[in-house]
Amino acid sequence: MTADIHMRAVSAEAMSAIDGLMGNYVAALDWQDWNGWLGSFADSCHYSVTSRQNAESNLPLCYMIDDCRARIEDRVKFITEVWASTIEPYRTRHVTQRLSVSRMDDRNYRVLSNVVVMFTQNNDPSGVLVTGYYDDVVTVDGGTALFASKTVYIDGTPTRYLAYPL
Repeated sequence: MTADIHMRAVSAEAMSAIDGLMGNYVAALDWQDWNGWLGSFADSCHYSVTSRQNAESNLPLCYMIDDCRARIEDRVKFITEVWASTIEPYRTRHVTQRLSVSRMDDRNYRVLSNVVVMFTQNNDPSGVLVTGYYDDVVTVDGGTALFASKTVYIDGTPTRYLAYPL
């Protein structure tokens, strides 16, 4: 991750749309609103979860990779229908901290954010599922923001297997 702490040439309207998108994204995950999560992505999009170590070693291995919207739709179908009675459900709470927003062109922004995801399974004590950061490309159009690309880089190894997106 490049530490770019400057918010260059980003309008208040764009920042508001980006912050709204980030809030809606984590709320959808934490409330398991999978259609809301899907609604955070543009028609042309990419989603992946990889370890920071693999990324730094240029290894193409990922925990999750959805290279188009149809695969993200498949992920929702797997969670809600295919895996519904086979996975051990857990609840998440995402805590994010926006680090930087950089304007890439007239509509696209690169957004870096730290993330910590806590989880609770059954009524057991909560724990840390992952820590890491988001490296996103967000498209803002007319006050609406959507992810064109969302990459989650996680530090270390998740505490448990990942059934849900991060």
